[in-house]
Amino acid sequence: MATLETVLDGLVTFWKNSRFRKNLPWIFLFISFVGSFIKYMELLPDSYFNYKRNVLNVYFVKLAWGWTFSLLLPFIAISSYSQNDLSFVLKRLCSLLVGTVIWYTCTHIFFYIEDLTGACYNPEAKDVILEEFQSKLDCKKGGHQWQGFDISGHSFLLSYSSLLIVEEMAAMVNLKKDGLYFQTYKNVVLCVLYFALQVIIAIWGWMFICTSVYFHNIEHKLLGTACGLLVWYLTYRLWYQKTLSPGLPAQPKDGKQK
Repeated sequence: MATLETVLDGLVTFWKNSRFRKNLPWIFLFISFVGSFIKYMELLPDSYFNYKRNVLNVYFVKLAWGWTFSLLLPFIAISSYSQNDLSFVLKRLCSLLVGTVIWYTCTHIFFYIEDLTGACYNPEAKDVILEEFQSKLDCKKGGHQWQGFDISGHSFLLSYSSLLIVEEMAAMVNLKKDGLYFQTYKNVVLCVLYFALQVIIAIWGWMFICTSVYFHNIEHKLLGTACGLLVWYLTYRLWYQKTLSPGLPAQPKDGKQK
């Protein structure tokens, strides 16, 4: 148990104070740019992770918002309840509602742009446009290929989900301050969720790198990443600082919200 507490304490300290956290948005942009260069220059050989049916892509990335939502929902609820204020819990849970609206809206805008800018081609005669297919979905159903401006949904969602998780994990500072990691059943559950979120962040980071070096064009990835960073900034750095908002995670009891 002491070893687990030491590891947990180190993780909380890392995410609270590290330059890595502060520079994470820029790190995503850097990875996206460098990864695109690596892909363009074909510096890496094919691997298991440029196969779209790899396990992490099928069972995690394709369900990325589901994983993020399902882990953050109990984490936010339990960590916020430490304030003994039900209204604060409900207010904080609204951040997940906002995140869901952002995820749904942005991904559907990406789909719309790809349909609007694209055309359907026969795989065996790519210079011939099949006018009868007006959407990517219909084109794919017909066994053809759709070519349009495909903003990277993976770059968007993996960067946005990672930044959102990092913001919400700030609530663990209260347990670190009190030294009560495993003292109650509620805190044990919170610690288990915290470890699970660490794993998810690691997966999102790794798959973001794989997306950068194996898939999409540079403009598709940079725009997708930029959209993820923009909605994070507009919410956590601007809107959530205001009174009429879901607010920020519970801060140290003798401190102020950042």
